[in-house]
Amino acid sequence: MTVQMQLARIIISELTDNQVIYLKEVDGTRQFPIMIGIFEATNIDRRVKNDYVPPRPLTHDLIVNVAESLDATIEQVVISDLSEHTYFAQLHLRTRDGELIEVDARPSDAIAVAVTFDPPLPIFVAEEVLDGATGTNDD
Repeated sequence: MTVQMQLARIIISELTDNQVIYLKEVDGTRQFPIMIGIFEATNIDRRVKNDYVPPRPLTHDLIVNVAESLDATIEQVVISDLSEHTYFAQLHLRTRDGELIEVDARPSDAIAVAVTFDPPLPIFVAEEVLDGATGTNDD
């Protein structure tokens, strides 16, 4: 089972290598941080604020352009696993023929792709990942 989340905060500090994004549960109160790099945090922040249009496609634009060129639609982001303090994500693409393709991605890249769209693509987190990240267990 997955839980829909939304990007709640982006914390950028030039004093450290790790930046933080917070995801918050759409229909609940749980939230958790994901440590990401400065490049990814800056790109996500710029997309959310709509204050920068790159002169050439960035990696996240490239991913969207490749999907569109292949006549596929990026439907959602799923943060699917947490292992040894590392999150794993997938981009879910739908082909013209209706086939679902799951592409492995870092969560920061997947979220950067999600916020490239207006409105942003849905972000889901597997319940067990959310439990592990927040230290809760509903069992």
